[in-house]
Amino acid sequence: MPDQANSPAAPYVTPTRKVEPAWIDYNGHMNMAYYNLLFDNALDALFNDLGIGWDYTKEGKFSCFIGEIHVTYAQELKEGDPVRIEYQLLDWDEKRMHYFGKMYHAEKNYLAATSEQISLHVSLETRKTAPFPAHVQEKLESLMDRHKSLPVPAEVGRVIGIRRKKESA
Repeated sequence: MPDQANSPAAPYVTPTRKVEPAWIDYNGHMNMAYYNLLFDNALDALFNDLGIGWDYTKEGKFSCFIGEIHVTYAQELKEGDPVRIEYQLLDWDEKRMHYFGKMYHAEKNYLAATSEQISLHVSLETRKTAPFPAHVQEKLESLMDRHKSLPVPAEVGRVIGIRRKKESA
């Protein structure tokens, strides 16, 4: 996979996957748990390019943990559907990343789901947050410079709840 961490302003596009038969639920579409699985697997590609992927974690010193995640479901995906996920870095600091993923049907190009996430950089010794290494912070800064010109997705910061219509006075 090409190193997209150094690409021009555009969301980070991850490799395409297909919806597997085991992921289909009794409603005949992909079960909600597998949306999270696909978002998580796709994030691995970005983390690898940032230098905080599996090879980094295997060193046994640091890793990234999910601190919060909010998934929205827009349209169904069915068995065999090709899936493309794009990530946008929204913000970061020395210990955290805030990013947004969009899951698309890769052929029909409709939005199937979104995932807003906060990741924490954690010391595996202390199990507490710790600063990213300088070389990772440089890559995050570079990626943020390119992504800050992208529009912030409308779904960012959504709060869950039942929206009530206001009654006439």
